[in-house]
Amino acid sequence: MDKILIFGNSGSGKSTLARELCSSKGKAHLDLDTLAWQPVSPPVRLPVAASAKIIECFINRNPGGWVIEGCYTDLLEIASTRATEIIFMNVAVETCVANARNRPWEPHKYESRQAQDANLDMLIDWIGKYETRDDTFSLSAHENFYQTFAGKKKMILSNDTRVSSH
Repeated sequence: MDKILIFGNSGSGKSTLARELCSSKGKAHLDLDTLAWQPVSPPVRLPVAASAKIIECFINRNPGGWVIEGCYTDLLEIASTRATEIIFMNVAVETCVANARNRPWEPHKYESRQAQDANLDMLIDWIGKYETRDDTFSLSAHENFYQTFAGKKKMILSNDTRVSSH
């Protein structure tokens, strides 16, 4: 019964890997982007307690296994006690930027391709600050989450290879 958390910078390949794993293993998929934000402009984070309730409902509805993915360490921690494995997509910032530029339209996040593209410059700037930010989305938060998780873990350093299992 696989219960997997996938995390890393935006554009690192989290969603792609999650879809592959869910398809091959028949697991439910939760993209934390879909529950982390209030539907207002400019975006405002949903209170963590409200997101936690949604995560708990998802986990309880899918006892046969799941894949949860996102860059929100505070939300990943909620599911970490029930996870059987974590995967850290620790790929280069340049790769994340290239992936963001080339990603297909994400209709579960944006009402149109134009709306997604209008957000691209902000997203690329945000991706570029991954190594220097000090927040729940940062490299330092992800490294700490990875180091303190006691279960099975894997770090992926490239979208082409899967390395460094522990």
